[in-house]
Amino acid sequence: MSFDESIRRVRRAELALDASTRKMTDHWQQLRQTWRDAWTPGRIVIAGLASGFVIGRGELPTTTGSGFINLVSAVSGLFAVDQAGDVAEEVAGDGDAVDDVAESVDADDVVAEEDAPVRAYEALRQSGAL
Repeated sequence: MSFDESIRRVRRAELALDASTRKMTDHWQQLRQTWRDAWTPGRIVIAGLASGFVIGRGELPTTTGSGFINLVSAVSGLFAVDQAGDVAEEVAGDGDAVDDVAESVDADDVVAEEDAPVRAYEALRQSGAL
């Protein structure tokens, strides 16, 4: 075997290794994305409830109602976070409506009138921003 042939074999092996590495990286990223997509909020809640039940059944009961109270407080916190997300989305939409109304109102007219705050408030209320 000549030296040039050995160099060609090494280069082919390096190219095969690079291709295999890229393929493995693509598969790993696909698996990672699929894993993340599979964990929907409903599945997370179900998995948490199931694991909490299994862990709770394994422990000896020391008090009668404290575990149930902890469960209720944890679930209520989960719903509070969900509602806070909904409110945040609504507020983001209201900001766009306020910008639209602010652009449509002529600043000179608002300053010149005595009841400008009332009219501005009414304009915002009618547009749905308030």
